[in-house]
Amino acid sequence: MKEKVLFKKLDDRAIMPTYATSSSAGADLYALSDGDIVIESGKTVLVHTGIAMAIPEGFVGLVFARSGLATKRGLAPANKVGVIDSDYRGEIMVPIYNQSDKDAVIEAGERIAQLALIPYLTADFEETDTLDETDRGESGFGSTGRK
Repeated sequence: MKEKVLFKKLDDRAIMPTYATSSSAGADLYALSDGDIVIESGKTVLVHTGIAMAIPEGFVGLVFARSGLATKRGLAPANKVGVIDSDYRGEIMVPIYNQSDKDAVIEAGERIAQLALIPYLTADFEETDTLDETDRGESGFGSTGRK
């Protein structure tokens, strides 16, 4: 299923989000910069993309790490998963954290993260004194075992 999503370049050098394959769930987001971005070990840098978009109502944009960037170079979004609400119209920026033990470089135009558009449900929260019973109950944090 495809949904039309309008985006705006805030800088002529910005690169449109793209899908690496026809079955990719996330569209790649690209770094917009005047040159290389150095991210020191243990530091976070806010990386610009130079784009804004109109995410359709009922959808959320979730910004995830690119697996190769995270596993091979230790670079991933500092907030783990970024949330872009459908009413946000500002520039999409990605805080990239360097979790490796050495400084890393992001090149201008490099793919830095991936954006997945996901439908969501808005809850109408209602307070109650009781909840329905389940087999699991209040068991959490490792209660289902390791294997």
